[in-house]
Amino acid sequence: MFTPDVFTPHTFTPYQELDALLADLVREVRGILGDTFVGAYVQGSFALGAGDLHSDCDFVVVTTVPPRGAAEAGLRRLHDEIPTRPGHWAGELEGSYADACSLRDASGLGTPWLFCDHGHRELARDTHCNTLHTRWILRNHGIRLAGPPVADLVDAVDPEALRAGMRTMLPGLLDELRTWARFDLAWTQRYAVATYCRMLFTVRTGEVASKRGALEWARATLDPAWRPLLTQVIEDRERGWDPADPPRPGSMEAMYAFAAYVESLARGD
Repeated sequence: MFTPDVFTPHTFTPYQELDALLADLVREVRGILGDTFVGAYVQGSFALGAGDLHSDCDFVVVTTVPPRGAAEAGLRRLHDEIPTRPGHWAGELEGSYADACSLRDASGLGTPWLFCDHGHRELARDTHCNTLHTRWILRNHGIRLAGPPVADLVDAVDPEALRAGMRTMLPGLLDELRTWARFDLAWTQRYAVATYCRMLFTVRTGEVASKRGALEWARATLDPAWRPLLTQVIEDRERGWDPADPPRPGSMEAMYAFAAYVESLARGD
């Protein structure tokens, strides 16, 4: 059994409110999980140094065994209550409760973890966070809130496996996006372009970048003809998610053309 470190508030993100919420989360989760608690870590955009007020905060809590029974019920009550708290960040947490065995390496892919979806109050068992890119971020940049160094829990990720995974996912990205996002929103156009950049970055480098980092990389690296689109996506991030905000004229057409371009690069055409 690991002995978690004590979490010190106002240390890990640029936002004191978020740090305080993370401190509360760790304290309450440890109380619920007891000696099955291993550690808690921030991954995603904040771990990659790109988190801002338009980001959610991605976390992974590691356990000795998957939460069941009273522990699962306690976590469900906690995540039903957190979004009712005051402040911006209470509705911006997203993450999973991963047992240490299935988190260790790629052999655990496909194992559903208890998952808190951004903006939702009901936990589900899902593979959303059980990916190679989550493991890569945790291993290389994860922020330790409590517990052992994350390198003790997650093995190094094979860069060729990362590349292969992105090549497999790229052709179906827009179809997958249509299953949960509206294509009459400016947010969706920006999300799609940024995600294509992230996936191509991984194909090219065998590493993982934030959305902003991948967009900046693409703007500096790809054909200059795409710079206006990439600049628009970077600058429009400040518009945030607005269900009444339509895409800029011509921006969806540019997104579709960019998608085809990225897919051709990934294929080596």
